[in-house]
Amino acid sequence: MIIRKYKESDREQLKDISVICIDGMSVDQNIEGLYGHIAGKDWRYRKRCQIETDIDTNAKGIFVAEINRSVIGFISTRLNHATKVGWISNFCVLPENQRKGIGRKLFDRAVAYFESEGMECVRIETLDYNDICLHFYPKLGLKEVARQVNFAMPIPRR
Repeated sequence: MIIRKYKESDREQLKDISVICIDGMSVDQNIEGLYGHIAGKDWRYRKRCQIETDIDTNAKGIFVAEINRSVIGFISTRLNHATKVGWISNFCVLPENQRKGIGRKLFDRAVAYFESEGMECVRIETLDYNDICLHFYPKLGLKEVARQVNFAMPIPRR
């Protein structure tokens, strides 16, 4: 298993992996459960768009886990140089490859990147029912600092 920098040829695989890993743990999926598709697009489409944004915003801060030339996970990051906070925007390891130390290696690579960019704090978010992350993140040294509630509603047509 290796951790390497993102390559453009990874783009579709990262989007596919994110949809697999986030299934059941997505705010957009919850919105869809209440209101159906928005603009004819499902939550998977919106998740794939989020990965596109990560790539377009900070491709050099995306690190990929690979086994035998197959992408099995990734971590994407964003930087705020003004506040010195590095944000992990997406963190995915395919279910069959979890609990093998891959997430830890991806996280360590992201932290090293943040350090090289002068960041002083790491930030990541998860949903309060994502038991895997709620258990895993403290093992990485992260501490819960707040809980957030998301609200949504369709905009009425006039």
